[in-house]
Amino acid sequence: MGIARTFLLMAALTAILIFVGYMLAGEAGLVIALGIAAVMNFTAYWNADKIVLRTQGAREVGQDETAQHLRTFRTDTLQLARKVGLPDPRIYIIDTPQPNAFATGRNPQNSAVAATTGLLEQLDRQEVMGVMAHELAHVENRDTLTMTITATFAGAIGFLSQFAFFFGGRNRGGFLVTLLLMILAPIAASMVQFAISRTREYSADKRGAEICGNPLWLASALEKIDAMAQKSVNKKAADNPAMAHLFIINPLAGVSMASLFSTHPPTASRISALEKMAKKKQRDAGPIATGPWG
Repeated sequence: MGIARTFLLMAALTAILIFVGYMLAGEAGLVIALGIAAVMNFTAYWNADKIVLRTQGAREVGQDETAQHLRTFRTDTLQLARKVGLPDPRIYIIDTPQPNAFATGRNPQNSAVAATTGLLEQLDRQEVMGVMAHELAHVENRDTLTMTITATFAGAIGFLSQFAFFFGGRNRGGFLVTLLLMILAPIAASMVQFAISRTREYSADKRGAEICGNPLWLASALEKIDAMAQKSVNKKAADNPAMAHLFIINPLAGVSMASLFSTHPPTASRISALEKMAKKKQRDAGPIATGPWG
């Protein structure tokens, strides 16, 4: 997304935040919300990636990593980044059994990619590289700033709307209006998330397949991750549902009502697009990559 669209997104989320503040405490709430919005816009730009990583309990995988599988994961990811001329991203691991991954950071020079322990344990090396190529595509496309800012604002809007239930609305229409606010404000933030997600994911799938060299690696990974997400819960993501859109597959797919507002396009459609891409690639250019660096 371009800078203009990012600013439009921030303006939309700021407007929702200010509305929640007004409904919470009238003019005083509006002024407070304006102050919060100003601080959040600054914080979201400079520090949202750190907030997201800390919230998910991510641990950086450094050069001195002792675990062999994490060293291999780090090396492969850096090779993919260098293959397309990206600066080396910081690489993180999240201790949760559900396979998943995301990227964050305000630009390619300050980017980070994170994978769960479940991703490395339950997918093979080629599938993991397909996933990381997808995340690096987000970095290359500069999606990560928009994704991270949205997560930060959506979380704050949801948090403030809960306060409205207990303290707000007394001068703005009473209990019913307050109850509607508590329900509709997070949904409005989710709709903004939804609006930016679908095209972005298809684009990252396509570019990720080009980066790793084989669309079927990513297609296979998406199929496995989606199936496992349907029957497992990522507790850290469930505790912070506003960040669900960051992940390659909705981490809340197995959480009853949470999946109704999924910001991800249908996995079957994504897989179908990748399979068509693989067939075209083979038809146009002959055999496709068969090993991590084939």
